[in-house]
Amino acid sequence: MVTTFAIEISPVDISPYAAGNTGIPHVTTFDSGRAGPHVMIMAVTHGNELCGAITLDYLFRNDVRPEHGKLSLGFHNVAAYESFDPADPTASRYIDEDLNRVWGLDVLDGGRDTHETRRAREMRPMIDTVDLLLDIHSMTNVSPALMLCGPLDKGRDLALAVNSPQYVVADAGHAAGTRLRDYGRFAHPSATQNAILVEAGQHWRNDAVSISMDVALRFLWHTGAISEDFFNQHIATSESDLPAQKFVEVTGPHTIQNDTFKWADTYTGMELIKTAGTVIGWDGAVEVVTPYDDCVLVMPNRLKQKGHSAVRFGKLHS
Repeated sequence: MVTTFAIEISPVDISPYAAGNTGIPHVTTFDSGRAGPHVMIMAVTHGNELCGAITLDYLFRNDVRPEHGKLSLGFHNVAAYESFDPADPTASRYIDEDLNRVWGLDVLDGGRDTHETRRAREMRPMIDTVDLLLDIHSMTNVSPALMLCGPLDKGRDLALAVNSPQYVVADAGHAAGTRLRDYGRFAHPSATQNAILVEAGQHWRNDAVSISMDVALRFLWHTGAISEDFFNQHIATSESDLPAQKFVEVTGPHTIQNDTFKWADTYTGMELIKTAGTVIGWDGAVEVVTPYDDCVLVMPNRLKQKGHSAVRFGKLHS
C-alpha cells in the first residue's frame, strides 16, 4: 500500500543564498564585530524537511543580524532539498545516505565517498568554529514537536532554556551513525560548545513552520544573537501561552533486525504506555514490548526499515 501525505507547504527558493560568504556554498556568516559566541542555525539536513529552509529564508529576508558574536545560517543537504517532489515527498530525504548519520570521526576521517560524506567534510571546518547550534528537522508522523538535546546535562539545560517546544527528549542518538548534534565538542561534557535538534512536527504541515520559527527565534534570543526589538517584532507566541515543558529520558531504541516490521497499533509519537511488557509490534516474528511501566514512545518509525530505529523508549520526568 502506498503511503500518502497531505502537503500544506512548498519549498522556498534558496538559490539567492547559494554563494554565501564563507567559501562554503549555502553558508552565510554575519559578524557583529563584538565579542560573543558563534551561533548557527542549520536547515535541510534532510532534503524533504522544508520548515527549516522556510525559517532561514524568513530570517534572511528580514535582515537578521547578530547583536554579539557571529551568526551563521546554513542549508545542509541542498542537492536533496532541490530534488523535492510533492508527488513523492519521502524520496528527497538524501542522495546516497543519511547526512545526519555521517558525523562520526571514523566516517569523516575515513574513506567512504558519498554525496553526504563529501558535504559533511565540506561543512566540517565551519562546524568546528560553532559554539551553539540549532539543527532544524521535522518528522514523518503527525506527532507533537520535540527537542532532542542529547544525553548530557548541558544539552538538556539549553533545550529547557529555549522553552519551546513542549517536549525535551534526552537520547544518545542512533546505532546507524552519529548525528550532527552529537559531533565533536557538542558531545563532550566539559566543552562549552552545545547543540540541540528540534523536530518541529510533521514534515509538510503548516504548524511545522510555525514551530520551527518559534524555536529559532527563542534560540537566537536566548543565545544573545538577536536584539530584544527583533525578537519582539517577529515572535508570534507569548511566553505565557507556551505549555509547560516535559522532559523525557530515552533509555534505548528498538533497532529493526528483520526485513519485516509491523506495529500493533497506530502510534504517532509520545504515547504513554502504562504497563511493562505491552506488545507494540513485531520485528519479523519477534514481539517488541515496552521495557517498563509508563513508557513513552518517542518517534515511532512509520517507514520501518531494517537497521533503523523502530522507536525509542523513554521515561517521563517531572
